[in-house]
Amino acid sequence: MANRTRNFVLRVPVTPEERALIQQKMAQLHTKNFSAYARKMLIDGYIVHMDTRDIRAQTAELQKIGANVNQIARRINSTGIVYAQDIEDIKGALAKIWHCYSGEFTPALLQILPPSVF
Repeated sequence: MANRTRNFVLRVPVTPEERALIQQKMAQLHTKNFSAYARKMLIDGYIVHMDTRDIRAQTAELQKIGANVNQIARRINSTGIVYAQDIEDIKGALAKIWHCYSGEFTPALLQILPPSVF
């Protein structure tokens, strides 16, 4: 190994599923040399950048809504009393969730939520 032209070894841990996928892709290229395949993909492979700001904003909004619903649930569980305002707050939270995901999950939500929520 003293005469090696490539002096650095890179290691990448993968799951069994990832390994099988890599092997499938290598087979599609008709190569059995993992080192050559990995080198080619690492140097010439595509970099995909996805803008997830909208998704992060929706996730943050959903976390806030979830915190509000949890506060209502804690109060109901501790007192045993359900106030009309609690019901309205939960309906409002569901409306906000509906607004965040309008159109994407419509059929699924219509199946599990009563029409009065909307």
